[in-house]
Amino acid sequence: MVADTFSRGQSPSRGPAAQAPLTPARRSALRAAGLPFPVILYLLCVLIPVGFNVGPLAMTALRALLIVMILPLLAQLAMGKFGRVLPPDLLFVLHILWAVVALAANNPDQMVQQVGSVGVEFLGGYLMGRAYIRRAEDFMALGRWVVFLVLLSMPFALYEAQTGRPLILEGLHRLGLTAVAVIDMEGRMGLERVQASFAHPIHYGLFCSASLSLAFVALRGTTSGVWRFVSSLLVMISGFLALSSGALLAIVMQVFLILWATVFTGLRWRWGLLLGVLGLGYGVVDLLSNRTPIEVFMSYATFSAHNAYWRSIIFDWGMKSVWAHPTFGIGMNDWVRPWFMRSGSMDNFWLVMGVRYGIPGFALLVAGYVWGLWAVMMRPQLEADPVLARIRRAWVFTFVGLSFTLTTVHVWTNIYSFIFFLFGAGMWLLSAAPSRTESEQAGSERTDTGRKTSAYSRFAPRKRADAGR
Repeated sequence: MVADTFSRGQSPSRGPAAQAPLTPARRSALRAAGLPFPVILYLLCVLIPVGFNVGPLAMTALRALLIVMILPLLAQLAMGKFGRVLPPDLLFVLHILWAVVALAANNPDQMVQQVGSVGVEFLGGYLMGRAYIRRAEDFMALGRWVVFLVLLSMPFALYEAQTGRPLILEGLHRLGLTAVAVIDMEGRMGLERVQASFAHPIHYGLFCSASLSLAFVALRGTTSGVWRFVSSLLVMISGFLALSSGALLAIVMQVFLILWATVFTGLRWRWGLLLGVLGLGYGVVDLLSNRTPIEVFMSYATFSAHNAYWRSIIFDWGMKSVWAHPTFGIGMNDWVRPWFMRSGSMDNFWLVMGVRYGIPGFALLVAGYVWGLWAVMMRPQLEADPVLARIRRAWVFTFVGLSFTLTTVHVWTNIYSFIFFLFGAGMWLLSAAPSRTESEQAGSERTDTGRKTSAYSRFAPRKRADAGR
């Protein structure tokens, strides 16, 4: 995490611009902003998993939408309609192209169907976010919609936690519509695991967790403080009902980052301090443990010792597969594992990418992901605008949490697309310019002599009584 630096001369006691109030005009504009219709349609397709067959191809409403959208969006991206082409744009396209090569080498009979589904969901989701979320107003509208959809699902989740019956999926089946299968899983803590309308309870938990920072951080200033706390609490409860350690990890990490930012608000190097603490902890674990810090982390990010042991075996044998097939991976073939591991499930998204598509496929995906996240983190000038500061912080908190969570879970279909849709929805921050409105300006402003000073510095010029007349 990078420091939210202050402008030169700014008084730390006043805090960053993320704490500054909004003008009534800007608050009204943000509240009134609507979400582009294609994005609304996309979110509904993510939440309602209607499926159908086109000949031998298994289709979903989400795939059908993205098949229609992906080529026009790719063309517009190449023409610069969404701003300059960014490294993640190229790296993600190369990742899919390498997946084509890897599958052609391993499973030529499955290449078209697999790349057609996974490529469309991944790249199409990313492009939807990249194309339609281009301003603070768009992002705030997206935040409201995602939080609303989580809260809308909560009554169904509460019912399912008590009865084990996913009403949304049952309703779709009764209407004769193809949907994802209802999973019969063992409950935990006296409750049934909530699948809601997703392919797995883990996916519902991740969907809820992705809205936490949006509800509590991004929407600050455009909604009441009471509603921020209430909606965030309801989001956390909804995510908890999935009873997934991965979803809970994402929630806990976001809560921790929010608390850290709040406690150390006046400390300009608070994120550097956090990096130092994490680095020190990593070194201590590496020295004192006979396992790698990653294996130790994955062992504790689980509900039981049995699951922790299972994940350590998955990681060990998954890495053996990566080193045995470093170039093209193993595609859709079964991976080698101990005889007692009947299930081929691999609870680690990043590891699956390396096993399936080899080191090049993994590296292209991770390089685009890390570059995008780091580039947004390295734009502290956005702190000069309270709206951009909150959006940046919420987006970074969300993906820092998801980055660790994806080492403990695997994602596919709708939630896979949604995660990279959210990632694309933050790329506009790399070209966003802080608002220069008089009352919200937290960066530098010119004095009568033309020298730049901070609006929060004691050296900032006093406004004349007739200023702005």
